[in-house]
Amino acid sequence: MITIPGQLAIKTIHGRNGPFNVGRLATAIGEFVIKNAELDQYDEGKYDGEFVITEIRPSMYTASGRMVIELRAHLGGMTLSDIDRLSKDDAHRLTPQEIDPIDEERQAPPPAMPAPTSAPAAAPACSDPLVDTTPFGASTPPKAAPRQSDAGTEDDAALFGVLWPLGSVVKLDATVPRRTLRQQRDRLTALGYTFAPLTQDWHLKMA
Repeated sequence: MITIPGQLAIKTIHGRNGPFNVGRLATAIGEFVIKNAELDQYDEGKYDGEFVITEIRPSMYTASGRMVIELRAHLGGMTLSDIDRLSKDDAHRLTPQEIDPIDEERQAPPPAMPAPTSAPAAAPACSDPLVDTTPFGASTPPKAAPRQSDAGTEDDAALFGVLWPLGSVVKLDATVPRRTLRQQRDRLTALGYTFAPLTQDWHLKMA
């Protein structure tokens, strides 16, 4: 893990799963493609700051009949100090033909499972996960149907999890699934929040 100054250029691409962002980090030791999920919160632009790189590795994917091999870095954090507009040259270097990371994750082969040393015992019919997903020994409390007026609240509580109820400042958890993070981003925007890139959190706009 290293911390290094650099400039992160972010471009928004509109794909079949909705808008997503890709980045290119320029540093003294080289340039790297950045596809961290948290970039989807940012507007297009160039961001100066200190970047924590936890991993550098080659990555390969296929898109539009092409095989792309790129040097990718994963960010463990960043401290931003300045923001500038994305120039035409910067936008051109970040090709609009990038594959959505969600689709890229679907292309990745599933991890190989170790062969079982013995045949697993048959599970009782009552514990079939397709029928009953209650942990053994736990009772299932009756779930009251939400009132019509609470439908939005119920949906938001499920979407934001431990972040609910939302305060005037919200910092999203970048470890949640990428699709969930995008849904949270879109919902915060609809609720009147704006993203502050320098502090990397969302602020509720006051009337």
